[in-house]
Amino acid sequence: MAALLLDAFQDWYCPACGAEERTRPYPPNAARMHTCTALHCLTAPMVLAGADCKVTAVERMDYLGREIQATGDDGKPYMAIRTDYADGRNDVAVHAPLARARFTED
Repeated sequence: MAALLLDAFQDWYCPACGAEERTRPYPPNAARMHTCTALHCLTAPMVLAGADCKVTAVERMDYLGREIQATGDDGKPYMAIRTDYADGRNDVAVHAPLARARFTED
């Protein structure tokens, strides 16, 4: 009796820059991220091959002040990467600002 060994793979791609990758299956609701050259070198999600979607960088519109925020290679602060699918659903990868703390000895 012969044993059949299956080796599963998932194909990923980025609709913005065209990057492609093949990996072993990820757990449910996990995302494959990459540094996207088309989205100002921000960390952006890849989607499963064959998905009809558009990936865009969402610029931060409010006052930045002294907060530390992810900036693209163009120097602008970006608050999220948005993936809009053709069927109407969307995903958002948020780039939250970083908190700052200062410790002083009294």
